Amino acid sequence: MGDVIKEVPLKAVRVEALVSPAPNPAPPLSSLVASVLRGDGWAYGKVRKRQLLILLRLQVVMKIVKHGSQTFPTTATGSIVGMDSDGLLEITNTFQFPTVDVANTDSHQNSSNSSNDASAIASAAPRQKANIVYQNEMIKHLKEVNVDANNVGWYTSAAMGNFVNLSFIENQYHYQKDNERTVALVHDVSRSSQGSLSLRAFKLTPTFMAAYKEGKFTTESLKASKLTFKDILAELPVEIHNTHLLTSFLHQLPGLPQQDKIEPPNSLSDLREDPIKQQLHPSVENLDLSIDPFLEKTCDLLLESIESHYTDLNNFQFYQRQLGREQAKIAQWQTKRKAENAARAAAKQTPLPEDEWQRLFKLPQEPSRLEGMLNAKQVEQYSKQVDGFTANISAKMFAARENLLPKRA
Repeated sequence: MGDVIKEVPLKAVRVEALVSPAPNPAPPLSSLVASVLRGDGWAYGKVRKRQLLILLRLQVVMKIVKHGSQTFPTTATGSIVGMDSDGLLEITNTFQFPTVDVANTDSHQNSSNSSNDASAIASAAPRQKANIVYQNEMIKHLKEVNVDANNVGWYTSAAMGNFVNLSFIENQYHYQKDNERTVALVHDVSRSSQGSLSLRAFKLTPTFMAAYKEGKFTTESLKASKLTFKDILAELPVEIHNTHLLTSFLHQLPGLPQQDKIEPPNSLSDLREDPIKQQLHPSVENLDLSIDPFLEKTCDLLLESIESHYTDLNNFQFYQRQLGREQAKIAQWQTKRKAENAARAAAKQTPLPEDEWQRLFKLPQEPSRLEGMLNAKQVEQYSKQVDGFTANISAKMFAARENLLPKRA
């Protein structure tokens, strides 16, 4: 918790997305702090005109990080409240949803199932009736104490960037169908544990909202709407805002504690000759060359997602084979019926109906393509994570090899 506070000593800090159109990874917060203090900050007024900007109070960030760390590896969910004004969505407070205790058992298998059930229940918490009532009661109490009490979305925790699933889509649709300005905050606990705060904001695109409301994700409907996996989620820029009092306090934090006895200054000239040590001593996390903790696990999850993609593809190919067999039977039946009607017409008899095939044959129902689209989106998420992480690590390893290994003549 203390590390997060020390890494954000400014009024407004931009948190870069882990997955962005560019393959470069998000810079550490210490670099962002230094750039802003140097005057290299970015004008968020331009961003406000361009798209919806999410402004987070540091209190909200600390609550989300604490909740996600306490419940890890179980998913943590909660509600966020704030104000929406002129393209700026300011999130000022948050509260977590009540947790449901799952009965503990002695069996290892039952314990594993209980853990999975707890994660599933926590993931579906934002749209449960009991939690909806709880959320309304909390908002009512916040109004009584004169606190911003407008629901602006929800938050969830994730591990290794794994959050694109049907439960996430259903939760966001539950909020966004009533208010299109609501957002979903995703806190990646695993990525944040590596020293870089990961907190991103998403919302469903209007095209996907229309398709999800219709409930049809067939091949024909996707072709008509031109909907692809890239059009499911839209990521929004995020800022973290500190109060002026907290910013002043962070600037007064000393560096490493001095071991020797500190002599108090006797005059102003003593202060000028021996100024305060540099605040917020730099971290050595940027020099870490380890690639195992994050990259290896992400690659394993990427392979699992690819296998799920092939499973979904095989199911769709099985449907196509079934459809082809049934259509061949229907064509054969129609040819036979036309020949019978031609013979009956020659004999001046009443022709038989040619639409009886609809009663005799039943075409297989096309499976929904939504799961495949979500899986493809998750594969893209993992791929960009690996791309961004390896780009940074590769540069460090080449630099280390150039400086540490002896050069050949």
